[in-house]
Amino acid sequence: MYRFFVEESQIYDGTVHITGSDVNHIKNVLRMWPGEKILVSTGGEKEYHCAVSDFPEGEVLAAVEEVTAADRELPSGIVLFQGLPKGDKMELIIQKAVELGATEIVPVEMKRCVVKLDRKKAEKKAERWQTIALGAAKQSKRMQIPTVHMPVTFQQALAMMAESDVRLMPYENAEGMEGTRKILESIEPGESIAVLIGPEGGIDEAEVEMAMKAKVEPITLGKRILRTETAGMTVLSILVYLLEGRERTR
Repeated sequence: MYRFFVEESQIYDGTVHITGSDVNHIKNVLRMWPGEKILVSTGGEKEYHCAVSDFPEGEVLAAVEEVTAADRELPSGIVLFQGLPKGDKMELIIQKAVELGATEIVPVEMKRCVVKLDRKKAEKKAERWQTIALGAAKQSKRMQIPTVHMPVTFQQALAMMAESDVRLMPYENAEGMEGTRKILESIEPGESIAVLIGPEGGIDEAEVEMAMKAKVEPITLGKRILRTETAGMTVLSILVYLLEGRERTR
C-alpha cells in the first residue's frame, strides 16, 4: 500500500482529507479508484489504514478503517552530517539515509568540498532534497519525514553535533577495529546519535582536530577507503543492526 503524510488536523469524522501535490499523484499518476487501500501517517506512532472514498475538488478523501501502532522507527534519533559532495550524489545519500532510518540530514560545507553554494542555490537545493526525503519516507513506510537542513558551516555542524549523546566520525586514519566495535556496541537505544561524513577529499586534518576537541569520536570502517556516498550508509547500516528491535533506555 502507498503511504501518505498529513497533519493531525486533516483527519476528522473518520475521514482523512488529503490535499496538496498528493492529490494529483493519487488521481493522475497512481490513477486510484474509490475502495483502494492506502496508509496514512501524521508523523507520530499511529498508522491509519484507509480506503479512498471520494475525489472532491482539490482533495482526496479516504475513510479510516483501522488505526494501529506501528513500530517502524529506530529507537534512537540519528542525524547525518554530510560533507557536500559533487554532482547529484547528495540526492542518493539523502534517499538511502532516509531508507535506513536517519531522522535528519545536515549538508556541511567543509574545507575539501568542491561544491560551493550561494544562498539562492542552497535554498533551491534544500527544497529539492526535502522532496527526495519525502519520497523516500513514503517508499520505505517511515512514520515520519526526516528533515533536510540548509547547508551549514563546519563550525555550525560541530555546534549542532554537541546536542547529541553520541558523536561519530569515520576517518581513514583512525586505527583499531576493536576500539570502533566497543564504541558502536556501547550505544544504547534512546541515545541521540550524530554521524559526520567528509566529502570526496575526506576530512581535512585541521577539521579532524577541531572535531576531536568537540568530543567527536573517530572510528574506522575497515582497511578499505570508502566513497563519501558509501561511508554514511555503512555507519547507518551498522547502527540499524545494533539498534533495531531493542527497547529504548531513555
